[in-house]
Amino acid sequence: MGKMFLSNFGILLLISIHSAGQLSENFNDGNFTGNPVWIGNTEDFIVNSSLQLQSNNTGANSSFYLSTANENAMATQWEFFLQINFNPSSANYVDVYLTASASDLSLNSTTGYIVRIGNTDDEISLYRKEANGTIIKIIDGVNGVLNKSSSVMKIKVIRDASGQWILNHDLSGTGNTYTTEGSVSDVTYTTSSYFGFLIKQSTSSFFQKHFIDDIEIKGYVPDVTSPTIQSAVATSTTTLDISFDEPVEKTSASLFSTYAANNSIGMPVSANVDAQDPTLVHLTFENHFTNGVAYILSVNGIKDLSGNVLDNGTVTFSFYRAQQYDVVIDEVFPDPTPQVGLPNYEWLELKNTSAFSINLKGWRLSDINSISGALPDFTLQPDSFVIVCSSSALASLSPFGKAISVTSFPSLDNDNDLISLSDATGKTIHAVNYSSAWYPNELKKGGGWSLEMIDTKNPCSGFSNWTASTDPSGGTPGRKNSAEAVNKDSEGPKLLRAFASGTSRVTLVFDEPLDSMKASSTVNYTFGNDIQSVSLAAIPPLFDRVTITLNKPLAVSTVYTVTVKNISDCAGNPISTKNMARFGIGEDTDSLDLVINEILYNPLPGGVDYIELYNRSNKIIDLSKIFVANRNSTNAISSIQQATTENILLFPTDYIALSTDPNVVKSQYIANDPDAFLKLTSMPSFPDNSGYVIILNGQGNIVDEVAYSDKWQFALLRNTEGVSLERIDYDGSSVQSNFHSAATSVGYGTPGYKNSQFKMNENVQGEITITPEVFSPDNDGLDDFLTINYRFPSSGYVANITVFDASGRRVRHLQKNSLSGITGYYRWDGLDDKQRKLPQGIYIIYTEVFNTSGKKRSFKNTVVLTRR
Repeated sequence: MGKMFLSNFGILLLISIHSAGQLSENFNDGNFTGNPVWIGNTEDFIVNSSLQLQSNNTGANSSFYLSTANENAMATQWEFFLQINFNPSSANYVDVYLTASASDLSLNSTTGYIVRIGNTDDEISLYRKEANGTIIKIIDGVNGVLNKSSSVMKIKVIRDASGQWILNHDLSGTGNTYTTEGSVSDVTYTTSSYFGFLIKQSTSSFFQKHFIDDIEIKGYVPDVTSPTIQSAVATSTTTLDISFDEPVEKTSASLFSTYAANNSIGMPVSANVDAQDPTLVHLTFENHFTNGVAYILSVNGIKDLSGNVLDNGTVTFSFYRAQQYDVVIDEVFPDPTPQVGLPNYEWLELKNTSAFSINLKGWRLSDINSISGALPDFTLQPDSFVIVCSSSALASLSPFGKAISVTSFPSLDNDNDLISLSDATGKTIHAVNYSSAWYPNELKKGGGWSLEMIDTKNPCSGFSNWTASTDPSGGTPGRKNSAEAVNKDSEGPKLLRAFASGTSRVTLVFDEPLDSMKASSTVNYTFGNDIQSVSLAAIPPLFDRVTITLNKPLAVSTVYTVTVKNISDCAGNPISTKNMARFGIGEDTDSLDLVINEILYNPLPGGVDYIELYNRSNKIIDLSKIFVANRNSTNAISSIQQATTENILLFPTDYIALSTDPNVVKSQYIANDPDAFLKLTSMPSFPDNSGYVIILNGQGNIVDEVAYSDKWQFALLRNTEGVSLERIDYDGSSVQSNFHSAATSVGYGTPGYKNSQFKMNENVQGEITITPEVFSPDNDGLDDFLTINYRFPSSGYVANITVFDASGRRVRHLQKNSLSGITGYYRWDGLDDKQRKLPQGIYIIYTEVFNTSGKKRSFKNTVVLTRR
């Protein structure tokens, strides 16, 4: 058993000796007492919470050290991280013993080679220490590199087999871009027993401010391989950045004759090694690169720091300036709370939809009120994503994918915002005008979920191409959207409206972004009134507006028209039928130019209030200068709301219905003109029993006011919920006698079109007519029902309609106390009261009408019912 123990111990000893020259220490085990074992002033060091070796001595004018056994051969490479949170001096520095003859680094008799960090010249230098304690500087580093209050660094020292030393440092602390301090040949000491750190400090200003990490000692393998081209990126039409796999020698890399490009580009006029990154060379050419064309760059005669030469090196490159929609904003996260699974920060995501790599350096984001700082140097590869956020959010979002930060990141409004992306020249690449209505889900609208673009090949469709994320985390930052699907845009743009934006200028507003090139051709716009276009421009960032300069000034109170042709949206769909709009110069309104024509103050369940305005003047009224209000308990005008912030025109004899949700109003009432609706952010309160509706002009003067009451409704109505009050006469006063309940036949409301109770010529006698005289209710699409048309001299008539057969028997009570408008109709489907088919024959339609004034009248009409 004893022999077996000795054999195992011997094997362990041999392994230890064999690996003695190798050392790797990052203190991730939380101590320095094992793997490897450090000795010396152990009480003066700790491993901190960041798992770094940190000085812990608090004595003035102290010297303390740690060392560990390390034997190395002549060909060795040392590398370590060091941070000092002070400006060094002759009494405050760190000696790193690369080689040491003894474990006690404080002894004068300990010999070896030392990297001194600091000293009087604030430098990083290499020394040789003699047995008598003398130290001799053999590589003199650049003075002043550590002349600051804090320094981080990565140090790399190489000694080759011949005794040639090279000292390198990287003041970023990453080890990615080393700078050489110098080289020297020295073979005074060829063996080593220990490696370690000796720290000298004077006062409390230097206590506990030394940090050491990532130590690696290994055999040095000389570089015999020529440098390799990693990439070539065109940064402009005449500049090219070449990246190599290792630092290159400055003299050979700076010769313009080292490089040549094909396709008539030739040699550069200058070549410069990057001041911070010696693996990067900047080339400038006289001839310009053509956008999207592939080139081949040849490289001959460039050397690395070991003198290895690259000949016949080639790399392909192309310059590509991003076009509109090459990069799209395909996901936004405007409301991170309540958190679902993503960090509590706002962000957006960009996707490269092109076939080219696109560098985002200098690009910017903006919203309505602000613009961000420039995006960093970042190349977005084809069909890839990058998260863009604030600097404070970067660390939290980086685990989800590639992420970059930008200063002054725009604040993303929860409900509605216009976010645009522009390149370094200021050209708009993409813009998104999102709103909370894009969430098809009330829960997700409340926060914690992102909005995702469905089809990134259809970047202009807005609402129809966006939806809430379905990913369990609440979004998909840095990766493919959960909502991704084919969502092709097949509809052409529509001309929504136009308005005079100057005395000789008109702006056209479309429902989606346009192809800006086609939209900017004057031949595609035709005007009436001998008006012609002189020049025009599609307006960024959405390109859904076109401003046109005209050949002569516009006349006041004149309605003009514009017709658009041969333009398309960004998906290439041409404009079709909705291509004409009226426009003119908006005028100030006076009293009763605009009247309150209809009021719904007690909506149906799930409904909203609405008011309808009618332009009874000859003026073109700009609704952005119109305000809606009510009166408060002290009878003062209150709750003033602007009708719109847009330049929306109301032309003579036109109607406009105002509400907070036009879609709800359209779903509950007949919408003869779907365009005659305007959405308000909020509406004044209109109580169910009584209240005030007031219209103000831009000066705050009352244009019209109605002090309505529920008692104005027709007296025989049992329930006024969902019943609007309609103005009878546009020219009459805004009083009770000029308002009446909307008719049953129109669903108790006429938002956006002529009122059912509109006053007709009172000389016309009341009448009931039927069409056709013979009908066949067999659902064949021909005369399937009877229409009973009515026309009365005034509003407020109630109708009872009964159907009798030829024998005088009542077969159908068609209407019972039905409130009728001045004109309208009812229908009979040939069924009796029990919804049974009636036989063929002659039937009598008996109609009785009366009003609250006691006027009565009856009508008899004959109809033939047949069946085929």
